[in-house]
Amino acid sequence: MKVDVLTLFPEMFAPMNHSLMRQAQEKGLLDFQTHDFRQFSVNKHGHVDDYPYGGGAGMLLRPEPIINCLESLKLSDHARIILLDPIGTPFTQEKAESWATEDHLVFICGHYEGFDERIRSFVTEQVSLGDFILTNGELPTMVMVDATVRLIPDVVGNSASIVHESFQDKLLEYPQYTRPSEFRGMSVPEVLLSGHHANIERWQHRESLRRTYKYRPDLIDFEKLNDQEKEWLKEFQLEQE
Repeated sequence: MKVDVLTLFPEMFAPMNHSLMRQAQEKGLLDFQTHDFRQFSVNKHGHVDDYPYGGGAGMLLRPEPIINCLESLKLSDHARIILLDPIGTPFTQEKAESWATEDHLVFICGHYEGFDERIRSFVTEQVSLGDFILTNGELPTMVMVDATVRLIPDVVGNSASIVHESFQDKLLEYPQYTRPSEFRGMSVPEVLLSGHHANIERWQHRESLRRTYKYRPDLIDFEKLNDQEKEWLKEFQLEQE
């Protein structure tokens, strides 16, 4: 996968050269590049922002630097151009899964009060990390790239670990334990020490549902629960009474 990022602060993407993102690049699975769109300013002083017509607070990013930088990449028709903006659709695991199948993603990071509206006509989609405001688009871009790239086949060494992660199957991940088996009076559940794989999988499924019901019941599609899951839910409800 190729990922290009249009940004005013390329140095903020230093974390992309560490951990899993670095490994993905070393394996040839990820080509990650940043592009400083200030270099494409048409202003002799290198300004990329200006006051909004009609008045208003703050400054807006001008269209020329961003669009000139975008066009310099000579993108194919298949590239997805993503504008980071609070008005965009919320980023989700499903979105990451969809992007992970793409060959080329381009992210445009915003600053100041926002974008000149005409920039939006050049993008494929607008995405937000959540219903809150950040000072820039670099941080959410790194989050989205990380969430997406790790889903590319062979990026994560043990692909099975992805299958059982939170949100991957619409449930939160079940509790997990490691050594020691007992710590300050708290013990690992006996079933996990039994070696009985069927019982362990059943326990994991049950605890995933329990955790989701407790912390994120909005994720549960109650109409699609099987009879066993419905029985478990009744038990969880009684436990909370």
